[in-house]
Amino acid sequence: MELLPEDLYKLLISFFLGAVIGAEREYRSKSAGLRTMILIAVGSTLFTILSIKISSDAGRIAANIVTGIGFIGAGIIFRENNRVVGITTAAIVWVTAAVGMGIGAGFYEVTIACFVISGMSLVILSPVQRFIRKKSQIRNYRMMCVYQKKTLKLYEELFKEFDLKILRGEQSRSGNHITGNWTLQGSEKKHEKLTHRLLNDTDILEFDF
Repeated sequence: MELLPEDLYKLLISFFLGAVIGAEREYRSKSAGLRTMILIAVGSTLFTILSIKISSDAGRIAANIVTGIGFIGAGIIFRENNRVVGITTAAIVWVTAAVGMGIGAGFYEVTIACFVISGMSLVILSPVQRFIRKKSQIRNYRMMCVYQKKTLKLYEELFKEFDLKILRGEQSRSGNHITGNWTLQGSEKKHEKLTHRLLNDTDILEFDF
């Protein structure tokens, strides 16, 4: 088996594309950054090149590459403060592997198109995502007060006053204290106003947000 100059060019192209994707992740301080994306792209390219050269069933080896990348992506996703983190980076790992496989198989045009579209979704759509999040955010609030023979319904009225939608709410009493947990949806500005109001509420003994 002999690696041709074209195969070396494929590895270099994958190195460059993986570096561009990885630099974007590194800039955002994500768990899978520059080196990880380069290794994924170059590794996928080499696996694809070798599968074409040594096997009559290249599709089976390509399927195994996808399975292996799935394990890497699963390791990136985790829960943090009641929310799932790392899904975007895991998806980028998946796309980076696809870019490497496409280069390795010699499908340059469609692979470059995938690279450009993926890059646009990361860079151009990022401001759109921030705009949407400013208009609608979901936050969790927890507060504890002295139990005064009544529930914390007055705070639910306060949430409505600030035009925040209650997605989930529960209250529990322990001894002389009553604790409320709510999940609220609304704009960033309204959340900030509510937070400022609750931080200055002397009846609240503990407040997590």
